[in-house]
Amino acid sequence: MTPATGGLLAAAAALVALAIGVGYRAVRGPTVQDRLLAVNAVGTTAVVVVALLAAAFDAPGFLDVALVYALLNFLLSIGVARLVVGGERL
Repeated sequence: MTPATGGLLAAAAALVALAIGVGYRAVRGPTVQDRLLAVNAVGTTAVVVVALLAAAFDAPGFLDVALVYALLNFLLSIGVARLVVGGERL
Protein backbone atom coordinates (compact mmCIF):
# COMPACT_ATOMS: atom_id res chain seq x y z
CA MET A 1 0.00 0.00 0.00
CA THR A 2 1.41 3.35 -1.01
CA PRO A 3 1.33 6.36 1.30
CA ALA A 4 -1.19 8.06 -0.99
CA THR A 5 -3.53 5.08 -0.78
CA GLY A 6 -3.17 5.00 2.99
CA GLY A 7 -3.97 8.69 3.19
CA LEU A 8 -7.08 8.30 1.05
CA LEU A 9 -8.28 5.39 3.16
CA ALA A 10 -7.61 7.33 6.37
CA ALA A 11 -9.59 10.28 5.03
CA ALA A 12 -12.46 7.97 4.10
CA ALA A 13 -12.42 6.42 7.59
CA ALA A 14 -12.44 9.88 9.21
CA LEU A 15 -15.41 10.93 7.08
CA VAL A 16 -17.30 7.77 8.03
CA ALA A 17 -16.68 8.54 11.72
CA LEU A 18 -17.97 12.09 11.23
CA ALA A 19 -21.02 10.79 9.35
CA ILE A 20 -21.86 8.56 12.31
CA GLY A 21 -21.81 11.66 14.50
CA VAL A 22 -24.10 13.50 12.09
CA GLY A 23 -26.35 10.43 12.00
CA TYR A 24 -27.14 11.12 15.65
CA ARG A 25 -28.67 14.44 14.59
CA ALA A 26 -30.70 12.63 11.95
CA VAL A 27 -32.24 10.41 14.61
CA ARG A 28 -32.57 12.88 17.49
CA GLY A 29 -32.97 16.19 15.64
CA PRO A 30 -35.40 18.55 17.32
CA THR A 31 -37.05 19.54 14.04
CA VAL A 32 -37.77 17.91 10.72
CA GLN A 33 -35.48 20.41 9.01
CA ASP A 34 -32.57 19.32 11.21
CA ARG A 35 -33.22 15.70 10.33
CA LEU A 36 -33.46 16.48 6.62
CA LEU A 37 -30.19 18.42 6.66
CA ALA A 38 -28.44 15.64 8.60
CA VAL A 39 -29.62 12.94 6.19
CA ASN A 40 -28.48 15.07 3.25
CA ALA A 41 -25.07 15.56 4.90
CA VAL A 42 -24.69 11.83 5.48
CA GLY A 43 -25.60 11.15 1.85
CA THR A 44 -23.09 13.71 0.61
CA THR A 45 -20.43 12.21 2.86
CA ALA A 46 -21.19 8.78 1.42
CA VAL A 47 -20.63 10.12 -2.09
CA VAL A 48 -17.26 11.58 -1.08
CA VAL A 49 -16.24 8.33 0.65
CA VAL A 50 -17.07 6.31 -2.46
CA ALA A 51 -15.06 8.76 -4.58
CA LEU A 52 -12.10 8.45 -2.20
CA LEU A 53 -12.32 4.67 -2.39
CA ALA A 54 -12.39 4.90 -6.18
CA ALA A 55 -9.16 6.89 -6.09
CA ALA A 56 -7.54 4.65 -3.49
CA PHE A 57 -8.28 1.38 -5.29
CA ASP A 58 -7.93 2.82 -8.82
CA ALA A 59 -11.45 1.67 -9.67
CA PRO A 60 -13.16 4.26 -11.89
CA GLY A 61 -16.39 2.23 -11.80
CA PHE A 62 -16.93 3.44 -8.25
CA LEU A 63 -17.23 6.98 -9.59
CA ASP A 64 -20.30 5.94 -11.56
CA VAL A 65 -21.83 4.61 -8.35
CA ALA A 66 -20.97 7.87 -6.55
CA LEU A 67 -22.55 9.93 -9.32
CA VAL A 68 -25.79 7.93 -9.29
CA TYR A 69 -25.94 8.06 -5.50
CA ALA A 70 -25.41 11.84 -5.55
CA LEU A 71 -28.26 12.23 -8.01
CA LEU A 72 -30.57 10.07 -5.87
CA ASN A 73 -29.56 12.02 -2.76
CA PHE A 74 -30.42 15.29 -4.51
CA LEU A 75 -33.80 14.04 -5.73
CA LEU A 76 -34.66 12.68 -2.29
CA SER A 77 -33.78 16.00 -0.67
CA ILE A 78 -35.93 17.94 -3.13
CA GLY A 79 -38.85 15.54 -2.67
CA VAL A 80 -38.77 15.58 1.11
CA ALA A 81 -38.30 19.36 1.25
CA ARG A 82 -41.30 19.77 -1.02
CA LEU A 83 -43.31 17.47 1.22
CA VAL A 84 -42.27 19.22 4.43
CA VAL A 85 -42.55 22.82 3.27
CA GLY A 86 -45.52 22.57 0.94
CA GLY A 87 -47.41 19.85 2.74
CA GLU A 88 -48.06 18.18 -0.62
CA ARG A 89 -48.32 14.45 -1.04
CA LEU A 90 -45.94 12.93 -3.52
